[in-house]
Amino acid sequence: MESLFDLYQDAFANIPEQPQLIDNYKDIREIELIRSEREKTLSPFAMKTANSRGRRKEENPCSIRSPYERDLGRIIFSQSFRRLRHKTQVFFNPVNDHICSRIEHVIYVNYISTIIGRALNLNIDLIQAIALGHDIGHSPYGHTGERVLNQCIKSVDPSLYFEHEVHSLRVLDVLEEHKPGEYGLNLTFEVRDGIVAHCGETYDEYRLTPYRDKTEKEVSEKPEKDRTRPATLEGCVVRFADKIAYVGRDIEDARRAGIIGGNDHVSDEAARRLGTTNAEIINILVGDIVHSSLNKDEICMSQDNFRAMNEYLNSNLNGIYRSPKIKTYEEMVKLQIEAIFSAFMECVDDMEKALNSNNEAIKSFAQFYMRHPEPECQPVRKVVDYIAGMTDTYANSCFDQLYRV
Repeated sequence: MESLFDLYQDAFANIPEQPQLIDNYKDIREIELIRSEREKTLSPFAMKTANSRGRRKEENPCSIRSPYERDLGRIIFSQSFRRLRHKTQVFFNPVNDHICSRIEHVIYVNYISTIIGRALNLNIDLIQAIALGHDIGHSPYGHTGERVLNQCIKSVDPSLYFEHEVHSLRVLDVLEEHKPGEYGLNLTFEVRDGIVAHCGETYDEYRLTPYRDKTEKEVSEKPEKDRTRPATLEGCVVRFADKIAYVGRDIEDARRAGIIGGNDHVSDEAARRLGTTNAEIINILVGDIVHSSLNKDEICMSQDNFRAMNEYLNSNLNGIYRSPKIKTYEEMVKLQIEAIFSAFMECVDDMEKALNSNNEAIKSFAQFYMRHPEPECQPVRKVVDYIAGMTDTYANSCFDQLYRV
């Protein structure tokens, strides 16, 4: 059977060449054909680039990168992505270099989901864009910071809410500066959907099928506590990988922090099934998903291993996330975020005074507020946008600047 290159060989020979790809129609067409030929071999359940629902604002295509590769570049070169290295995963502002940060978690999700996606012959470009962007809007201090910010915004307007996956989409759609004075990265529908629907903290999902009829409104106006399935199989992979990435790593970090010891927090059956180290747990769960999902229009796991994973997740909840040491840190975080929120909400009433303040924390907030890319949104949303963008270290510094005497 002749390939497209054989069919178009004479036509390519007659196209004049230019020294740079951007002006070289021959090279551009060959690259397009390479991508088309490659995607022909993908799983019939994979998301083909040619079938993308595109961007909210139409753009000229890139001569080298697919739309999903282009999205990935916009994500990893953003300021919000760089700040993830100083944001909490579980343990707040750790001095131990071996404790996982938010950016490491994102890299682990990317690796795990890429391994699964490649084995299932899915669209790797789409998977990587979703995986590396999925937590880009996470608040400082991990899920504790997320819960406190949600309480803060609801104290002003109960109809509003803060969830990290929704805020990740807000960062990418509204807050992140793409070019000087131009906000929003204008990503594709499939990447935006995968990010807003990535939440892997629903513990009763051992099977996910894509919700391919999802509308733009369901993505951009996601209701509070909504756990609607991703629109693509690639998004479903990332949602599973998000869970796999933290279940074993949190255990290893908790051992290093002296919060737990040994394997007493899970049954012998769960330890026998999944192992006792992060590497063993990842290896078993990834292998299970690949075996259970191969040649299917779903991402799933065997029920026995799923139950064992849930036992680990629930034991982590009780033994790690609710441990006395973590609870003490959470009280400190709650105090700090509420205090920062209160100080900035007071500034809203007199922005001219805030802009001229001698306090650097207040002045920096006022400058952000005045150049906010969505001037018509509620003041409390702007305050939460600013706090959510902070790293742990900057939030600590900001609290110190606001309240030191």
